[in-house]
Amino acid sequence: MRKFLFFLVILYLLTGCKSQKPVEPEFFEFEIIKVINPEFDIISIAVIQADLINTQFEALIKIDNPNRFAVNLSSLGYELYGNGRLWADGKGKDVLHVPAQSSCQTEFRFSMNFINMSRSLLDDIIAKRQIRYRFSGNVEVEPVIPHIEPFNMNFERYGLSGVKEKATEKMQTNSVKTDVGVKRSYNAQYINSW
Repeated sequence: MRKFLFFLVILYLLTGCKSQKPVEPEFFEFEIIKVINPEFDIISIAVIQADLINTQFEALIKIDNPNRFAVNLSSLGYELYGNGRLWADGKGKDVLHVPAQSSCQTEFRFSMNFINMSRSLLDDIIAKRQIRYRFSGNVEVEPVIPHIEPFNMNFERYGLSGVKEKATEKMQTNSVKTDVGVKRSYNAQYINSW
């Protein structure tokens, strides 16, 4: 009887300590965000000031951001070639803020020395003919969204652009004066000037 009572108590204790249902781990669904590189295009090249030896130019650059989030272009190194000859190169920091799924335009000013220029390119510029350009470089892109690290991307665009007397204003612009000249943004916000 004692043994029976002992087994009964053990059985009672075991049923009283019934295990709980196992806790299922919580799964969080994370949305996979595809990051698409911004695209760069030259809209126009314009003569700002022409002197006997040097001519000041302005290249209007369009940056398309196809992403669902804004991006900051925090540094940019570029080279601009006209008819196969280097026109300008440069670097900038805190270049531009480009809103999500939109485009911005910015201007780069540069000068060309005609003493070191080929005669055919000079003739094309004077006649305001189409110029074959190549715009290439490297840019650091900072996505304005948590958990996505900044990344570097290379870009290279080819095309034709006419040379104009002066860039035309077709959109409402915001201007920022810099040591290099006037920077304008179309539907954009400058983070810092060059």
